[in-house]
Amino acid sequence: QVQLVESGGGLVQPGGSLRLSCAASGSFFSIYDMGWYRQAPGKERELVAIISSSGNTNYADSVKGRFTISRDNAKNTVYLQMNSLKPEDTADYYCNAETKITLRSPRVPYWGKGTLVTVSS
Repeated sequence: QVQLVESGGGLVQPGGSLRLSCAASGSFFSIYDMGWYRQAPGKERELVAIISSSGNTNYADSVKGRFTISRDNAKNTVYLQMNSLKPEDTADYYCNAETKITLRSPRVPYWGKGTLVTVSS
């Protein structure tokens, strides 16, 4: 099994910054894509940013130029640096990791429990 634990959420004023972290632990063969998703009240969960094991990244249009995703493969950790935050960025942020438990097992997505980011003055 794989456990994902997010940290770094909180209350920040518009224009401010936060850095989210997500550490994976447990017994697994390898982690592939890692990503951040968010879900605002009354809305569906949406992709924020994703990063492959080789470092290729992809971002939602709404966060391009403001958010940066990175990862430390040695620590099985993914980060999301969020700058120039806006009230519309307020949401629960969830970490996702595509993981193989063994060499022959299929890739399975695992989710963290989320961390709340609130952007408000």
